[in-house]
Amino acid sequence: MIAFILTACGRTERPGAPPASTAPSARQTAQCHADLRREGVDFRVLPDKDYGGGCAVLGAVQLLDIGVPVTGVTAMRCGTARAFAGWVRNAVAPGAYQMLGSELAKVEGFGTYACRNVVGSPRNSGRRSGHAQANAVDVGGLTLKDGRRITILRDWNAPDEATRNFLRMIRASACRRFGTVLSPDYNAAHANHLHLEDDGARFCR
Repeated sequence: MIAFILTACGRTERPGAPPASTAPSARQTAQCHADLRREGVDFRVLPDKDYGGGCAVLGAVQLLDIGVPVTGVTAMRCGTARAFAGWVRNAVAPGAYQMLGSELAKVEGFGTYACRNVVGSPRNSGRRSGHAQANAVDVGGLTLKDGRRITILRDWNAPDEATRNFLRMIRASACRRFGTVLSPDYNAAHANHLHLEDDGARFCR
């Protein structure tokens, strides 16, 4: 029986605003690039851009090939990209085969960088989302090689137990790789996607 991580430290509300986001150091970014290359991930380094108002793309990359096609993702801070690539390759792909009986064909992203505030949480609505720093990625679903398409919106509470268990397993794995992971169990704003953010907050819901 698989044990799933459903909450973080008993909290039901996402933590408030963290300290002001700072760009990763040149050394951290260089190490991240080396890690991606060592793992065979193909990527393009993006130029730093500060748009003002708490919105910036710093230390970011564009993932080109992680071994599985991924749609709907653009600029990601390198640490987020590294965690995302590892999650897809080491949890989502093998989990699909082991739990659903088919290889993974595609991951459907719902976006990365966006200059906007947090949505769906009145307590935090006045602060910038992790997306505003290209430090978060949203995932809406995936397609299997046998033709099945699994989405967070339709299948999070699907009648099929294997599908429900698979989605909760990949959330649990994400919680070990990302600081903040938000799912349909968090609020209605996340009914159709998993929000994965590399912020060190250790919040999983």
